[in-house]
Amino acid sequence: MSRISEEQVKHVAHLARLAVTEEEVERFTQQLDQIISFAEQLNELDTEQVEPTSHVLDMKNVMREDKAKKGLPVEEVLKNAPDSKDGQIRVPAIME
Repeated sequence: MSRISEEQVKHVAHLARLAVTEEEVERFTQQLDQIISFAEQLNELDTEQVEPTSHVLDMKNVMREDKAKKGLPVEEVLKNAPDSKDGQIRVPAIME
C-alpha cells in the first residue's frame, strides 16, 4: 500500500507551482513512497547510545577574527577608477 496518494502529489505540485503530467504524478508517487519507506527503515535503528550532532565531522570555524585595518589612500584608489567625482568612483546609472 502506498504511503502517499496521487492527490497529495498533485497538491504538493500545485503548492510548488509545478505543472505535472499524469505520468509524472504516477512516477513521483512511487518515488516518494520509496523515500518514505527508506525513512521508516532509519526509524528502526537503535540510536540510544549515539550522541546528537549537527554535523558528522568535528567542524571548527576557520575564519579569521574580523579586525579593522587601514585601507589604501583614496588618491591611490581613484587613480585606477575610470571616472571619479568628489572622492567617489562614478559608475553608469542603472536606474532613471
